[in-house]
Amino acid sequence: MIGAVAHLLCDEPALPGLIWAMRFDRAGRGRLLGHDEAVPAPGSFGEGFVWLHVNLNDARLAGLAAEGRLGPPALVSAAFAADPHQRVAVEGDHVGGVIADLAMADRDGGGGPAAEAGGRLHFVMGRDFLVSGRRHPIRGPEASRDAAAEGQSLAGPVALLEHLVGHVVAAMAATGTRLSDELDEIEDHILEERIRDESRRLGPIRRDAVRLHRQLLGLRSVFHRLEADVDLDDPVARVTAARVAQRLDALDRDMVVLADRSRLLQEELSAHLARQSNRQLHTLSVLTALFLPPTLVTGLFGMNTKGLPLSDNEDGSTVAIAIAVVSAVAVFLLIRRLGLQEGRERKAS
Repeated sequence: MIGAVAHLLCDEPALPGLIWAMRFDRAGRGRLLGHDEAVPAPGSFGEGFVWLHVNLNDARLAGLAAEGRLGPPALVSAAFAADPHQRVAVEGDHVGGVIADLAMADRDGGGGPAAEAGGRLHFVMGRDFLVSGRRHPIRGPEASRDAAAEGQSLAGPVALLEHLVGHVVAAMAATGTRLSDELDEIEDHILEERIRDESRRLGPIRRDAVRLHRQLLGLRSVFHRLEADVDLDDPVARVTAARVAQRLDALDRDMVVLADRSRLLQEELSAHLARQSNRQLHTLSVLTALFLPPTLVTGLFGMNTKGLPLSDNEDGSTVAIAIAVVSAVAVFLLIRRLGLQEGRERKAS
């Protein structure tokens, strides 16, 4: 199956810019068209439907769109435009738009999908055809093609579109689960005051959650528009759009919760680090205060001047050391008394 697609990519396809074409029969079983097979025009495949996946970087697609070979020309031009913002447009019983998809790391799947939905899937859909396009390799079409070629039944273009989006939603949900597990671990470390590199880990988690939330906002708006549009009178399409929109709403709520949790944990971690710094500064201040009087005493007796006290006393050094120790003890008792007094005042208030 992969070899057939590679053959299509190596040779000149029957349709300019075509990556692959699939025919689906009335039962929803799909079959990849061979390189030597004619590509049916949208809307001309009997009781089944056809799926064309095209490379939008091919400049010849503009001519095909103008001829109406990919659907209504105005709708195709709007859906296949370079604007990456997620959107949907309806023209009669045709729907076109741009939705988020996952950028594909490699064709063998060794690198896995990217953490964020950075790709874009452009599509035009009618009652008996779906034309999808991309400018960079994305995950959804590849996975849906493989599933259909392996025998999964797709009842119509709407079911195919739902399957395409389903791969994106599943990957986002898996990413959300991974981020949630990491937040649980970080929260446990903060509560147990076992802080290591949690501050460095929280930043990427919050960034990924916010980026996925932004992508889901666009996807939600697309399918809510499909669900509510009065021109889309196909009940199956309405039910499918409502089902996908409900799933996206739930996933988006999870992403908002993840972003809020990561923000709160960052604030709690900052407060913990601030308390830790205050304790360290307090300890340093106490040590400085303790050593200040002995430093003053040693500095005084270390001056090379005449008339220095105890200079003629045989036990002068012992007396100077005793003065330094007594001064340090006096400062310690004063600091302790002030600390206890402040503690009592706080408890009383």
